[in-house]
Amino acid sequence: MTGDLTGKVAWITGGAQGFGAAVARRLASRGVDVVLSDVKREAGEAVAADIGGAFVECDVSSYQACQAAVAAVVERHGRLDIAFLNAGITTGCSVAEDFDPALYRRAMGVNIDGVVYGAHAAFAALRADGGGDLIATASLAGLTGTAFDPIYGANKHAVVGLVRAIGDDWPNHGIRVNAICPGFADTEIVNEIRGMLAESGIPLIKVEAVVDAFMAALASGRSAECWYIQPGREAEPFRFRGIPGPRVEE
Repeated sequence: MTGDLTGKVAWITGGAQGFGAAVARRLASRGVDVVLSDVKREAGEAVAADIGGAFVECDVSSYQACQAAVAAVVERHGRLDIAFLNAGITTGCSVAEDFDPALYRRAMGVNIDGVVYGAHAAFAALRADGGGDLIATASLAGLTGTAFDPIYGANKHAVVGLVRAIGDDWPNHGIRVNAICPGFADTEIVNEIRGMLAESGIPLIKVEAVVDAFMAALASGRSAECWYIQPGREAEPFRFRGIPGPRVEE
């Protein structure tokens, strides 16, 4: 999706803060009609009011809520061109002694179910007007091991795998599917480990750099790519190595 975005319609989950709110502001500045979804109604409505958009409350871990949110977008604007499936949470537990089944299920519900449900809900609406773009927020944790939050890492690996899979198929329906994979960024999700990151000398990514990567993925015209984002580097698609093929015995 390149050029003039005026009149396009975007649905953004996790839109009350962080990447979601920042992307919403950038898209609105380009003439896009934005509908935000989040469980944080007051903050989401404030962002929507600030950009002249709309807010639809949605817990993305609910299949029915995702269906209702997309239906509300289409009812309001008659179309959907961009779906940014951005909602995500950390877990704060391991798979060892401190494993918490409730935290695990909540993280699975938001981080992977929310992307699957959101993609399924958006598919028909994106296809209806000849296609569009779906971009999911994954993470560098989806490209490498994440010992300090293995459940989060597993969720993000699942998002990367999903994007690569449907990203190869959905262009047949006019829909490009990509992911952005930021490292540690200056948002609320890193608040609990800010001290550790500072002590380790790990710089935080500016939110605007993540927005720039989102816009680059949107403008690329390509699909099934996972754009890594790190401080001091230009965002670009991660180059996955191909798996070894079968070896036929003589």
